[in-house]
Amino acid sequence: MADVIVKYHFAMTTANVMKHGKNYRAVVEKMDLKKVYAIEEALTLVRGGKIAKFDESVEVHVKLNIDPKKGDQQVRGTVVLPYGTGKTLKIAVVTSTRTKDAQEAGADLIGGEELIEKIKTGKAEPFDVLLATPEMMPKLASVAKILGPRGLMPSPKTETVTEKIKEAVEMLKKGKASFKNDNTGNVHQVFGKISFDEAKLKENYEAIVDALAKARPAGVKGKYMVSISICSTMGPGLKIAL
Repeated sequence: MADVIVKYHFAMTTANVMKHGKNYRAVVEKMDLKKVYAIEEALTLVRGGKIAKFDESVEVHVKLNIDPKKGDQQVRGTVVLPYGTGKTLKIAVVTSTRTKDAQEAGADLIGGEELIEKIKTGKAEPFDVLLATPEMMPKLASVAKILGPRGLMPSPKTETVTEKIKEAVEMLKKGKASFKNDNTGNVHQVFGKISFDEAKLKENYEAIVDALAKARPAGVKGKYMVSISICSTMGPGLKIAL
């Protein structure tokens, strides 16, 4: 269904809730899953509904009024989260011209064709983001089928193809994140951890919503953001007032 966004979000039946463990059900009892919450109240509930032993991420899921099959209605962009996501990104850089810049900025993996070969053979260390300088893009075509499905293929649209490698690495370390719609017209983004205080989570949330608004395709008519929900990694989704 179009309005159901990945794991537990939006309308949830009692039967669905009962499929979960007692800790989950105890959290749900403190919430109204049909209510539309102000972001401040929702963050209080999400932070107070910790289920897992680890520091859960806090996620936002946005249903957009777009046709994901149309090229001119694709939504993608970047946002600098004021307080980051709480995760330290492992950044790889493929370049033949900006190696020194990548080193000075603190990139985790740096290389040229030899790094591409490691990616091709599965011998490269895991990484979260791949940056590339323009001259390396033709060479990366050989691993596009590996990187693409994992969302790691560099693209000018997400500012991961750039000559400004030092600046790009530094911004990613500070909390820059890329977003794009999935094939059902939804955008999903982590915007912090349960351990963040509510003021920081709210500021990060507002940064994402603002960036999404600015990324509105010109071809979209009428209401753009249909619905928004937030949740923790293991918790239920709460609807947020637009």
